[in-house]
Amino acid sequence: MSDRVRCNCPQCAIRGLMGPAILVTLGILFLLDQLRGGYFSFGNTFPVILIVIGLISLASALASTEGHVSDSVPPAPAAAPPPPQNPYAGQGQAR
Repeated sequence: MSDRVRCNCPQCAIRGLMGPAILVTLGILFLLDQLRGGYFSFGNTFPVILIVIGLISLASALASTEGHVSDSVPPAPAAAPPPPQNPYAGQGQAR
């Protein structure tokens, strides 16, 4: 299983509805195209998909972020830089 913590804030919950809402909208539009045709053909009704995406994005932007769990992981402590090395080591130096 994943160790990832799932956020349950309202904003993330609404954003999680984007995929299912688009699939349901596509299904309804194709059903209307098959049943009615004419004015309800997919060529005339596809902007509804854009409207659904816009409405969900707007609802997500307006929703509260109270209780939001950030995906960011605290940065690991920086390792000590390696000691400087002589780029000319072994060249012209007597041993």
